[in-house]
Amino acid sequence: MKNTNPFPFPLRPLLLAMIAAWSPLTQAQSQAEDAAALPEVVVKESRSVSEKNQLPTTTESITAAKAADTVNAMNVEDTLKYLPNVLVRKRYIGDTQAPMSTRTTGINAGARSLIYADGMLLSALINNNNGNGSPRWFMVAPEEVERIDVLYGPFAAQYPGNSYGAVTEITTRMPDHFEASVKANTAFQDFSQYGTSNTYRAQELSATLGNRSGDLSWWFSANHLDSYSQPLGYVTGTAPAGSSGSYATQDRTGKGIVVLGASGLTHTVQDNAKLKLAYDFSPTLTATYTLGFWQNRADAHAVTYLRNAAGAPVYTSANGFSSNTVEQEQWMQSLSVRSKTQGVFDWEAVVSNFSMSKDLTRTSTGLYPAAQNGGAGTVADAGGTGWNTLDLKGVWRPDGLKGAHIVSFGGHYDQYKLVSPTYLTGNWVSGSNGALSTDSRGKTETSAVWAQDVWRLAQDWKATLGGRYEWWRAFGGYNYAVASGGINQPEVRNSGFSPKLSVAWTPGEQWQFTGSFGKALRFPTVGELYQNVQGSDGIFRQPNPNLQPERVLSSELAIERVLDKGKVRVSLFQEDVSNALISQTATLGTVVSSYTQNIDKTRQRGVELVLQKDDALIRGLEINGSLTYVDARILGNSSFVSSTTTSVGKRTPYVPEWRATLVGTYRPDDKWAYTLAGRYSGRLYATVDNSDVNTHTYQGFDSYVIFDARVRYKIDKHWSTAVGIDNITNKDYFLFHPFPQRTLFAELKYDF
Repeated sequence: MKNTNPFPFPLRPLLLAMIAAWSPLTQAQSQAEDAAALPEVVVKESRSVSEKNQLPTTTESITAAKAADTVNAMNVEDTLKYLPNVLVRKRYIGDTQAPMSTRTTGINAGARSLIYADGMLLSALINNNNGNGSPRWFMVAPEEVERIDVLYGPFAAQYPGNSYGAVTEITTRMPDHFEASVKANTAFQDFSQYGTSNTYRAQELSATLGNRSGDLSWWFSANHLDSYSQPLGYVTGTAPAGSSGSYATQDRTGKGIVVLGASGLTHTVQDNAKLKLAYDFSPTLTATYTLGFWQNRADAHAVTYLRNAAGAPVYTSANGFSSNTVEQEQWMQSLSVRSKTQGVFDWEAVVSNFSMSKDLTRTSTGLYPAAQNGGAGTVADAGGTGWNTLDLKGVWRPDGLKGAHIVSFGGHYDQYKLVSPTYLTGNWVSGSNGALSTDSRGKTETSAVWAQDVWRLAQDWKATLGGRYEWWRAFGGYNYAVASGGINQPEVRNSGFSPKLSVAWTPGEQWQFTGSFGKALRFPTVGELYQNVQGSDGIFRQPNPNLQPERVLSSELAIERVLDKGKVRVSLFQEDVSNALISQTATLGTVVSSYTQNIDKTRQRGVELVLQKDDALIRGLEINGSLTYVDARILGNSSFVSSTTTSVGKRTPYVPEWRATLVGTYRPDDKWAYTLAGRYSGRLYATVDNSDVNTHTYQGFDSYVIFDARVRYKIDKHWSTAVGIDNITNKDYFLFHPFPQRTLFAELKYDF
């Protein structure tokens, strides 16, 4: 029988749950429950960043209390996994390459969203990729988080154009009395794919200590993580005659390949320490200093599936059989001074620095098995890479907090520096640097001023008008490759104005209609401009230092209705991007390379439905869900040249058509919390011509349905414990890399 359902099967339960939770009958039944049947648990929650700053952006949030009940979290980025249209591409516990995607941006574009922690920028805007452009999530421990807010779209003037995907604001807390905690986490992943079948564990220990004495408060946290990953890739090639153990399959374009072994099996040991000091100079003036340190020691290796007639391992010349070690030490510090009079005028200043003081990657280039223990290789040194930021802000309330106008304004400055020479070495394990192999260096700098007026037009009407002007330049660019020598790249400059407008109508207490428009300029990162490009022949070549900034026009109509103990929101959105910066394949002579190039125009438009309901169906049951459809298309791409295919009209890379989440948490009392959650994503394309038609393979991108569960129990006022499972059904899927299969979690925590 033909399936006439217009929605993919995994979306049906979500739609039915949303309809049930919003129906008048369900609300009436909920209201009729005996209020004395269950104790009412009151949790004090802070306001979101949008509410505090009156930002005209659609915002979804999760508090620390809710995350503790519902999410199997080892790292802070895990707490975002059920928020609408947020995917952090985290391949394993301890992954340092975990960019965030949103409803209109992909998982390989770290510079199309912003992540802050108390005003400190964690987004590494030195590149726009899923490598060295990934956010520095590891600088925030889950135990210090108070809440996380995700702001969708570039509608707030105080943020730069990189906000056009979303802004994630992590708010941490300071103690008001002495407190301490100790927590132990463990996880076990059973993984089976091709010739790999093993259990990979992760263990984490964390501790916090804080106090307030008079005007001084302080907070210290420390984390230690030890984890092992599943294979992150596979070695392909031709199996030698007389060997066995290989696996015949297809690559993402449908061509036949043979899998010879697994690669990227990574052992990671990380330590994080954070110190925060806050001092109240007066009841209305506070200064806060934050110092964070993180170190990482990781080693990765490959294994072969091939065996000879005697059962001994067989290796080939395939360069996928490789090992590497990583040594990283990174520092962050910030100083903020804020006034909080809530009177006519308030101000704040935040200055921050992020420094990669040590960043060495040693990689073998010789043949296995001898290369496992030494021999020729390379040493990549990114030490010295980092960024500095300065933000100044003022708020003027001429008629008080409820006056007709609340004007905010400010200035911004940042500088990003890329340092990434690679040297040859005679011993990749411990040898000294030899001849320079490649080098990429450069800086970018942005200055900006912005202003916003929240104008109460009438009792039910509010308009927010804003604008941001930015001056940008890239300079100090230098590239070296053996094949082409060294070259000093030209300095480039750009500037522009980004207007913002939002109008909200609130006809009563239950409804709100908000229309928003915003322009954004997303300037190229220093890595997009100056990072060397590797061709199919293994030789590095010069990048394109003349890329144009992305010019984004975004709009959204959000309709929100307040329910009894909940809310529902429908958003219609559209995003047009001119000069979109997307990596695409180009052929130079006979050499194939992937370059970041400007695409003339892309358009992403769609609809998003979000529901939150407490006491849904029965008392104590909370339901959160989202469903999003996006039609993402390439409308113009003169830089793509092919005699056999086209990119115009094809789907924009890395943006799936459908996404959904559904989370149900049942709290029968103030001790127990039972959570069952589901995540769905449609397949996506990684190429501009959508030629990657085979999804279930290494470097392919599958659709997936993942179910998770968690049970948390508060033993007493000091002790709590939790157990959980991610990927209950053991879904086997790829997002370029093989992703984690069924993983068990256990947690024990003591709060003093």
